[in-house]
Amino acid sequence: MKKIIIGFVAISAGLFCYGQNITNVEGSSYSFTKVAHLDATPVLSQGYTGTCWSFSALSFFESEMIRKGVKNPPILSQMYIARKAYEGKAENYIRMGGKANFSEGGAFHDIPYVFKRYGIVPNDVYQGLNYGTDKHNHQQVFKSLNGYMGGVLDYVNGKGNAPLSSAWKNGLNGILDAYFGEDPTKFTYEGKEYTPRSFAESTKLNMDEYISLTSFTHFPMHEEVQLMIQDNWAWGKSYNVSMDELLETTVHALKNGYTVAWASDVSEKGFNFGKGLAIVPEDESTIKVKGRDNTNFSDAGADKESDAFLTPVKEITVTPEMRQEGYENKTTTDDHGMHITGLYTEANGTRYFLVKNSWGTGNYPEGYLYVSENYFKLKTINVYLHKDGVPKGIIKKLKK
Repeated sequence: MKKIIIGFVAISAGLFCYGQNITNVEGSSYSFTKVAHLDATPVLSQGYTGTCWSFSALSFFESEMIRKGVKNPPILSQMYIARKAYEGKAENYIRMGGKANFSEGGAFHDIPYVFKRYGIVPNDVYQGLNYGTDKHNHQQVFKSLNGYMGGVLDYVNGKGNAPLSSAWKNGLNGILDAYFGEDPTKFTYEGKEYTPRSFAESTKLNMDEYISLTSFTHFPMHEEVQLMIQDNWAWGKSYNVSMDELLETTVHALKNGYTVAWASDVSEKGFNFGKGLAIVPEDESTIKVKGRDNTNFSDAGADKESDAFLTPVKEITVTPEMRQEGYENKTTTDDHGMHITGLYTEANGTRYFLVKNSWGTGNYPEGYLYVSENYFKLKTINVYLHKDGVPKGIIKKLKK
């Protein structure tokens, strides 16, 4: 673990900080200047799964461990979080008569949900690859879980007043054990014995120190609201702030040493992981799209070609009304979770966020991309960060 993290820091320093020209892809005339660049653990791949929320949120918390002084933090188990979240989703699904979301998706709130109830384990202890491959693939896993849950509910609905068998949770856990591995209750890590709860205590993470912010005009300003996205199955709350306050908070956090978990729409012509860039050009007609994104947005997606990814172009001026319209007409959807670890300025003065993805390291910035502040303003669903990363003036406005 130590060698991996040290190696990553060396690579990132060379790629983002000391190069002659920091850009998004070879041959590009985009030129970025570092404002803030914060430590993160290595880029991973979520494989063919809908677990971006787990990868991105745990990456965020790993950076928090670094910020809190934990040297060489362990990679935390994304699949332990996914497994325990499935248990919670299943309970909601049954209690709500099938009207609650049961899917691969989740939200940043799922990590404190699991952390507080069960704890956490290192990825080395629980990789969740109990089905014979070295890459995550949940296509069969989810079909099995979904079919089982549908069968349980159909039985109850079909029998009228017949009581639900208390054994249904054993059946669910049998499937989870088969694909992910048995639920760890005790384990040894680096010579010490832990339970998930005691290991959670060792991370120095306090889940009550974190906050979610969103920005939509149908919510009252500065109040805590329930984020209305289907993957918010745990009904986590976010504070509603203005679009400018959302941007100000993210910039302020990065400048002061705090990284930010970021949920966003990535099903846009201007989001191009292969070219390491996300922009909202005034003229999108120049972008040619070949292929399509997969169901869970768990890879580089459709191939997109345009000079706009090689030469800076004028972007649209984003307003709160545009944000809201996209949310209401479903052109802005909750697609993907990522981790913002840096702030850069392009030569034309536009600020860009350096974003760590979970689609592997196959692109030029080795798993990262640069996201313009305009794209961020238009397509952000919510951000999740330490409370101390929020400007004091904005914190004071929040109605707690």
